Amino acid sequence: MTDLIIVGAGTAGLTAAIYGIRAGKSVLILEAKTYGGQIVNTPDIENYPGLAHVSGFDYATALYEQATGLGAKFRNERALSVEDKGKTKIVRTRRHEYECRAVILATGAKNRQLGLDREEELVGKGISYCATCDGSFFKGQTVAVNGGGNTALEDAAYLADICQKVYLIHRRDQFRGDAADVEKLREKENVEFVLNASVSGLIGEGHLAGIVVKDKLTGNTREIPVSGLFVAIGQEPDNQAFGNLVQLDPSGYIQAGEDCLTGTPGIYTAGDCRTKKVRQLTTAAADGAVAALAACSEM
Repeated sequence: MTDLIIVGAGTAGLTAAIYGIRAGKSVLILEAKTYGGQIVNTPDIENYPGLAHVSGFDYATALYEQATGLGAKFRNERALSVEDKGKTKIVRTRRHEYECRAVILATGAKNRQLGLDREEELVGKGISYCATCDGSFFKGQTVAVNGGGNTALEDAAYLADICQKVYLIHRRDQFRGDAADVEKLREKENVEFVLNASVSGLIGEGHLAGIVVKDKLTGNTREIPVSGLFVAIGQEPDNQAFGNLVQLDPSGYIQAGEDCLTGTPGIYTAGDCRTKKVRQLTTAAADGAVAALAACSEM
């Protein structure tokens, strides 16, 4: 019997493990891939309080070593299901069944990709999925933002203040984001709208040097020299395996507020996998602490 099982070893999950161990509980972390989550691929983190510069790998490794050093156990296994048996829960993987008193779902969310050749190869080398994380690397340069929702509009506005020029590429002629934000962008001289278009190719060896954009109405293509491409077409949570246990919103995120309670006793959630507006390292760490303390207080 383990007191607390945490599904996911990103910032939220590892922070929850630290707080769980410090509360005197036994903790098991289950992670399908590697510890750290998406942040592992970020070359330089500049927005985490107290750490002016740290690579995503070094940050994640330090967090993992802190959690396991305190006594949290780590298993490289995907949680396939969670069964609610009242005062106890059963977490099943392909290899084992684990019994515990509480579960924290910290499965995170992955960025939705464009699906282009060499896209993964150029992540961190010109392609980014987070303007607030990586925008400062492109100060004074020309970049592009791909997307039509509020995130894309916010990214374009942020980048327009620090970059020489920003191309905003959207597959339609109307944006899903707020009209007021669209009008603000239209007023910026260094923002160019490229509508009814999609990014169809990537240019550059070793680092992004440009993009190929295809007009969806005419089929014509053009090459746009950019040093950065910020993809803002949404994220994909991985919560379907737990849909019978917690309530999911239409996009698949776990319905929970800042208290990280799911509505199912003994089941908590933390980090990017839950419904929230801001998804950053700081909010993931905060969720991990809140969820762990809530879970431990009920044991």
